[in-house]
This record gives sequence, structure tokens and C-alpha cells, in this order.
Amino acid sequence: MSTPPLADLPIRRLTPRDLVACADLSEDRGWPREEHKWGLLLAAGKGYGIDDGKGGLVTACVVTEYGSRARPDLCAIGMVLVAERHARRGVGRRLMRHVVAETGTTTPLTLYATPYGRPLYEELGFKVIGSSEMVRGRFTAGGPPSTVATRPATGEDLATLVRLDEEVFGTDRTHVITRLPAFADQLRVAEENGRLIGYAAAWPNMDTHVVGPLIARDTETAKALVASLAAHTDRPLRTDVDIRHKELLSWLKEQGLASVAFNAIMTYGSPDLPGDWTRRFAPLTVAAG
Repeated sequence: MSTPPLADLPIRRLTPRDLVACADLSEDRGWPREEHKWGLLLAAGKGYGIDDGKGGLVTACVVTEYGSRARPDLCAIGMVLVAERHARRGVGRRLMRHVVAETGTTTPLTLYATPYGRPLYEELGFKVIGSSEMVRGRFTAGGPPSTVATRPATGEDLATLVRLDEEVFGTDRTHVITRLPAFADQLRVAEENGRLIGYAAAWPNMDTHVVGPLIARDTETAKALVASLAAHTDRPLRTDVDIRHKELLSWLKEQGLASVAFNAIMTYGSPDLPGDWTRRFAPLTVAAG
């Protein structure tokens, strides 16, 4: 039996059972397999994909919804991938049009775009509202010790942490943040006079620890959180920082991290992102906004 043309293959919802197929698709395109991250995204978000008649997936992406389950305030799109043998045949455009049609008519969308993917998203109506810089490397502490107090988060902190996150992020993402204790190797908070003023996680990704989310009252608090995470790992660090946080980026580079790439922050259906960017230093992952 002949394989139907790509335009006729149905788009279906993915589930956590598709984790290996998603990781295989990442590897097919030269990305790391990132099974740990795929597992979180497929559990906390909605995956979409097209099955390849010869096995595996033709294409896939994940949408993470924030706010009310009935009417989300924001949807983040990530991990948009097309198998190499099906590339440049319009299948990625078809999948994105499907996602926009399903969610973008009522809910603002956001994504981080590589230079390669940006033209497609602009064609679909996404607008660039900012940029993030990925930095990576072995953190080497230098300079005077921070006066900001940090410590490991406890179960008693979780409710307060979720409230702080919603205030800064601009909408509720309890279903993601409450997964951090199991997903991350480290979850630390910064406090002043018993009040939480920031938090950060470090989660494993291949040979690195990714720092994110990074929520902090100010740059000094963000620095203290990163330094405290670095002090408890022997892996290189990686993070994606909003380029408006110039002081933090300069400090990270002084501590040994180097610039790797830039991504455009884009939105659809909204001129900007909700929340307070001055306290939002780095996302959990660019795939989840």
C-alpha cells in the first residue's frame, strides 16, 4: 500500500508515550535527544505531531498553556521539528497553522525563534518583541561574596513560590512550577527577612545543568541564585537570559560562561508578554516560554 501524501496525513495529539519518538526526531535533526525535557513538556503541555508511515514522526511540537484551563491567558509553542527527509516540504508550516488555528484565535501565543525558524513564524503573523542570549560554560566564582541569602527550597515554600511566580510571570503556571521539585536537580530560593524575593532551578540536560526559571527581585538576587546553584554542581551551566538584563549577562561571562546563540522572542495576538520582565531573568526552557 502506498504512503499517503504529507498533506493528507492527520495531525494528532501526542502523549507521554511518544517520548522516545520525539527524542528520535530531535536526534534526526541534529539536536540532543533531551528526553528529560520532552518528558516534562509532554506531561505539562499538549503535543502535536504527524506519524510517519515508515515509523517515527514526520513532525512534532508542544504547546504549554498558562492560566485558566478553560481559557488560557498565554500559550507557549516549542520544540517545532520536522524530520530531515521531510524538510522543506511545507509540513512544519502545516503543523504551525494547525496550532495557531486551534489556540491563537482566542489566546495569545509566544515562542522563541532561531534565525532559521523566524521567517516561517513571521509569515504566520508572529511579531518579534525581544531577544534572549544563550550562554554556556563552567562557572568560576569571582568577586566578593553575595550578601543575598539563599537556601534550598522546601515543601513549605512551594505555595509562596507559586504566588511569586504568577506575580512575575503574569499568569498562573502552577502545573509547571509544582513539577520542579521532581524535574530539577536543584531548586533554591532567595529570601530577605523571611520573605521570598526570588527562586531558581537547575535541571539536567545532557552534560549541563540548565538554569531556569530564574525569577529575582533584582540583578544582585539573580546573581546570588546562579552562584548558589553553581556551587552545588560540577556540570557546566547553561541558561537563556533576556538581553535587557545586560548586567547579569556581563557578570555571567565574567564568571566563565560564553555566548552560544541568540533567539528572537515572538508573540502572536498580543503586542507583549504579561508580567514583569524586570524580575523575569530566564525561562524554565525556551520551549515552554
